[in-house]
Amino acid sequence: MTPALRTAYANLLAVFRDQARVLVAFSGGIDSLLVLRGAIDALGNDPVEAITAVSPALAEDERLAAIDLARSLGARHRLIESHELDDPNYRANASNRCFFCKSELYRIMTELAEAHPDALIVNGTNVDDLGDHRPGLAAAERAGVRSPLVEAGLGKEAVRALARELGLTIWDKPASPCLASRVPYGSPVTRERLQRIEQAERALRSHGFREFRVRFHETIARLELGPEDFERLVDMDLRRRITEQIKAAGFQYACVDLVEFRSGRLNMEGFDPGLAATRNQLP
Repeated sequence: MTPALRTAYANLLAVFRDQARVLVAFSGGIDSLLVLRGAIDALGNDPVEAITAVSPALAEDERLAAIDLARSLGARHRLIESHELDDPNYRANASNRCFFCKSELYRIMTELAEAHPDALIVNGTNVDDLGDHRPGLAAAERAGVRSPLVEAGLGKEAVRALARELGLTIWDKPASPCLASRVPYGSPVTRERLQRIEQAERALRSHGFREFRVRFHETIARLELGPEDFERLVDMDLRRRITEQIKAAGFQYACVDLVEFRSGRLNMEGFDPGLAATRNQLP
């Protein structure tokens, strides 16, 4: 480990020192996994608990992966059912949808922490997230949730480098935000739509595609693929099988976007410029 990474990790561990108990909002992604590892390295396993919210917006593959990752660290792990779909503000899917989802998560975590008033609730937000459209940051601020990666000055590149040095197996795993992020802003989020998206993405994953999104457009599934996967589509048999599976998920058409996949593209396509000045502030 380089001196710079060693210092960065020491800064992360320092966030947890002197804490009696830590609850980690754990999605199973690389950011929250590094936070969980840091908390355990600083305090041991007993005072640390990973909390994963389970709802239709979390793909089953991601739920199972989170369980395996927490187990690999010997972490205490609790799966909780969240009910963001009961909130009409969430279902409306405005550009601040994530605020309502994260508010539900932090509400549940705050209730869990009531038995331990000195518990610290943390998330996996990193420095690079601060410059993106992240309404969930306002939810964290309102709930008093801390962001250890931000406090330690860690951006995505440093997170991945540290994770690799620490032997975390998913150090290079592509980001995988919730399934609701595939639905364009202004188009309602429903359980049925999330299920269709999940089924379509599972089909692509079964063919070895690694970094992609299935964007929901009513009867159309718009497939965003990484540059290395475009050439695979010259295989007519593969195209046929994918099309059949996409249609089995309830879509009439399977269309490939000629612009390659880019994380956060939904924000660029559907973000309301009128909200730019206040995008991560409390509503």
